[in-house]
Amino acid sequence: MWCLELLLPLLLIIKDASAQWNVWVPRDISAMTNSCVVIPCTFMYPPGIRLYRGIHGIWYFGQPYPQLFPPVVFKSRTDVVHESYKGRTKLLGDLTHRNCTLLISNIGTEHSGRYYFRADLGGANMYTYPDFSELKVLEHPTIDVPEEIVSDESLELTCYAPDNCPEMTPEIQWMYTDYLPDPEFTSDYLEESNTAVMSNTLTFTPGPMHNGQLLGCRVYYPNTTLSYEKLISLDVKYPPRSVWVNVSTEVMEGSSVTLHCEVDSNPPPRISWLFGDEEVLWDTASNVSLSLDDLTPAQEGIYTCVGNNGYGAMNTSMYLTIKYPPREPLVNSSLTVQEGSSVFLHCSTQGSPAPTLTWLKDGELIGTITAEELSVLELLEITPQGDGLYRCLAENEHGRASSSLNITVEYAPVLLEESKCTVVREGVQCVCMATGNPEPTIEFYLPDVNITINETDKRYNYYMHTDGHTSTGMIKLREKGERAGNGGPNVHCSITNMYGTESVHLELQQEKKYMMAVIVGTIGGVAVIAFIIAAVRYVGHNNKKENGNPGQNLVSNLENPALFYSAVKKDKHSLRKKVLKTELLGSKFNSILEESTGEEGDYQHVGSLADLERTELNYAALEFIGGRSREVASGRDDDGSDYTEIKAK
Repeated sequence: MWCLELLLPLLLIIKDASAQWNVWVPRDISAMTNSCVVIPCTFMYPPGIRLYRGIHGIWYFGQPYPQLFPPVVFKSRTDVVHESYKGRTKLLGDLTHRNCTLLISNIGTEHSGRYYFRADLGGANMYTYPDFSELKVLEHPTIDVPEEIVSDESLELTCYAPDNCPEMTPEIQWMYTDYLPDPEFTSDYLEESNTAVMSNTLTFTPGPMHNGQLLGCRVYYPNTTLSYEKLISLDVKYPPRSVWVNVSTEVMEGSSVTLHCEVDSNPPPRISWLFGDEEVLWDTASNVSLSLDDLTPAQEGIYTCVGNNGYGAMNTSMYLTIKYPPREPLVNSSLTVQEGSSVFLHCSTQGSPAPTLTWLKDGELIGTITAEELSVLELLEITPQGDGLYRCLAENEHGRASSSLNITVEYAPVLLEESKCTVVREGVQCVCMATGNPEPTIEFYLPDVNITINETDKRYNYYMHTDGHTSTGMIKLREKGERAGNGGPNVHCSITNMYGTESVHLELQQEKKYMMAVIVGTIGGVAVIAFIIAAVRYVGHNNKKENGNPGQNLVSNLENPALFYSAVKKDKHSLRKKVLKTELLGSKFNSILEESTGEEGDYQHVGSLADLERTELNYAALEFIGGRSREVASGRDDDGSDYTEIKAK
């Protein structure tokens, strides 16, 4: 019972609502141009109205109020309509059954708009319904495209065509789908509120290559010439798929270069140029160029272009090489080292391409040539000959540079072979020569008189001279008594520097006039021997006398020939001394002696070193064994020369 009480008010409300002026029309409806459209319509009016002349219906376009004089689309009692609708409209519904459905044929885009229905029931019972149906006249079909199309994600595109014309049924097909990957097509039909729409959905998975591709939907009506097309261009979003930059390049220092970067992506990316890890330029574009002017070696390195558009990032790098000549090499500071130590000389520089490094000593090549930016020259157990100017030369195809250093080798004193005593006109002259670094000091000792001579005194002339690392000391023993004795004066020479001391007894060399008969070269000695042999045979043939052992007589009668004695004993250092003599001495010894003459006649000119060396004696001993007797006589010539006469009896 209580249920009936609740339903009674509801029924009254429905009955009361149905008694009002109401109309039902589709709010939106569409049609293709040159086709037709049916606008479904149902109206209501209060039931208490008495109909005297039936129901009259009017369709207006644009405005619902007659006083505004809207265009008349259709009138049921007359055919007076707006010019644009003449012959185009027809009422399909029966007004007596409250059906006001309207057909519009051969419609054009100018017919798009709002349509209002007005019911005229006679007398004052006229009413224009405020509800309207909005017609859209389409020139092209509609394609539903998602707001965002992303590469490698499934995509659905739907093409719609209205089907509101009972006289024609449309067909839909897609165009330009031949290059799509595995496209699928699905048709559908949607009818709602007495309006119908046909659709066809295209499904596929686009890639970056489909960006900008044209696709088309075609709607046509069979058995007619009506055909409609709609084209779209795919806007496929994809991350950068390629980043193009210059290939690695080489440029000269001080020049300019432009690095280009182009990124393929959609949408355009944010392009960044990085040098190492530092961002030097950026812009939002499909390509960005980086210009570098007045290049320096510091700008050599890896340049990277990075593209990022929110869908992904990609980068590509290139190497920029700056060519330049070698920089001034860095070498050790000048060094002072002791003989026998090892030295490592470092030379480093920079250049592009990598320079070759060459070590030169006093202008001559030493070591090996290195094609790197660092070279180490090893001088192991350095000798005095290692003393000099060392230069590191760096070269490449663009230029050269060099740096130098000096190496000073310090070593113990070495006595040179020129150290000797010689007999001169008014006494004995003793010379002591030595080399060393620091240059050695020279002292003369006369043990017999128990004195040390290191400077000029009343009895002896003393002279000291240094030239580079060579020291020369010289004294003259002017008193004749000092020339006497077996083997000459007893003179010792001592050479000293911070690394050592050496002392030697200076031997006496006889005066040159007593040596002329015996000083010959190697070839001359052989000639003398041959001459003696021939003379002996000749005398022996004529005299035929025997007189003891001729070899012994010959040798015994050679009275102390004037020999040139070396003051330096032959030992394991003799080769080193000869090298030092050759390198450190020159022709200056002669000038030293000349400069030290003092008073005229005090010293005798001893000639150059070459002359002194040529006076060394080459001799041979001749011995006759088993020969016939002969007489041997010996004596001294008036000029003081020693000689031997061989006579055969």
